[in-house]
Amino acid sequence: MSISVNNITKLYGEQKALDEVSFSINTGEIVGFIGPNGAGKSTMMKILTGFIPQTSGEAKINDLDILENSLEIRRQVGYLPENNPLYTDMYVKEYLKMVAKLYKVVSPQSSVLSMIEMVGLGREQHKKIGALSKGYRQRVGLAQTLIHDPSVLILDEPTSGLDPNQIVEIRNFIAQVGQKKTVMLSTHIMQEVEAICDRVIVINEGRIVADDSAEKIQSQAVDKHQTIEVEFENQVSGKALKEIHGVVKVKKIDSKHYLLEGQPNRDIRSEIFQWAVKNKASILELTKREKSMEEVFQELTK
Repeated sequence: MSISVNNITKLYGEQKALDEVSFSINTGEIVGFIGPNGAGKSTMMKILTGFIPQTSGEAKINDLDILENSLEIRRQVGYLPENNPLYTDMYVKEYLKMVAKLYKVVSPQSSVLSMIEMVGLGREQHKKIGALSKGYRQRVGLAQTLIHDPSVLILDEPTSGLDPNQIVEIRNFIAQVGQKKTVMLSTHIMQEVEAICDRVIVINEGRIVADDSAEKIQSQAVDKHQTIEVEFENQVSGKALKEIHGVVKVKKIDSKHYLLEGQPNRDIRSEIFQWAVKNKASILELTKREKSMEEVFQELTK
């Protein structure tokens, strides 16, 4: 087990940022740690990386207590904070070589060259960090996080502020690295969670409210009001659709395309088919609308 957290509480004065949080992450897992702003995500990550102490509770990384073995844990963990701190007046290679020496990497020069190739900084390696785009700065941050070959990666909003192409590139890189390392990843992008995370931990107001695969969390978010998306061959009146037995709400997408919401705990698909046959309204498509991860997230954290 790479990360073990048991009843961690963190107080800032009278404010409780974390309230008896417990979870574990197995070796080789990529776990999304998600929640609204102020939920306690960054606080938890700072505790695990030794930046701040917990008020109470226990946490271990690779079976080492984070308070008793702070220095050794920093050797085994790669941490990328949300606001990636870099020396912008240094050149890429110069900066990474400095970081490698701080970690006492055996062959800093070869490690820097290897890392530059791994994160795709080849064309930018001779530039000052301040001259790089945000996407390439984030690559420098990832290179810094990985240069000492840690077994555990803790990444706080690694794709924040990047353009869509950069997001995909960094996401693919994290998925590739996650095949050999344990990754704890904080993000607000739900597609990212679904794309690369084996598991999702949802935190809200300092407490864990869900912990499972994205698919299972979505399937467990029961919506009492079933929503059916229907597309007809010809124009249909929304007023007529409201007359279907069991339908409580009709939302018009266009004159042939509607969302129909049913009564609580009721499947209205058969009633829709019966109405269509009776009114000679040909159905081109009828789909039960599943909740998106964004909707599930909103439901869990309201």
